[in-house]
Amino acid sequence: MRDDRRYLSCWFSVAAMIAVLFGVFASQALAQLTLRGTANPTISITTGTAGGTMTSVVNTSSSIRYTRQSVITKITVRTSCPSQAFTLQVLATSVTRGVAAPAVTLTSGMAAVDFITNIPNTAGWTTATPTLQYTASATFAQGNSAELGNDVHTVTYTLQAQ
Repeated sequence: MRDDRRYLSCWFSVAAMIAVLFGVFASQALAQLTLRGTANPTISITTGTAGGTMTSVVNTSSSIRYTRQSVITKITVRTSCPSQAFTLQVLATSVTRGVAAPAVTLTSGMAAVDFITNIPNTAGWTTATPTLQYTASATFAQGNSAELGNDVHTVTYTLQAQ
């Protein structure tokens, strides 16, 4: 049986004064799934409500491009982040081919979760490039990066037969 999965991983850090650093590691063989956009965006959470939560920050400087396959496909997402202290969510927006899932909360060690499903294999399109909307958030109780260090996520997107 043929394995139709294609992987794309990106690394980034998230902290209470949140800095996000993307590095894409995708070989030529994985050209069916690529990360595009700002290579090293930085997100800083600097405001909040005393005794409440910090103001969430949204970053939309990256996108994911996928190509039409010979079968109906889907993209899943998962993360690994040892000692995760802060919250990170990802949402696919402007999806023109397939159906986007609601925002996915990225939790270290989580099983892969459907991210974009029902990607058609019909003629008439070659690639689609939805925007990746990352939302970083933290509470005062979670601490900050000066005390706890940065969260470093390895996020893996997988394109596979549905």
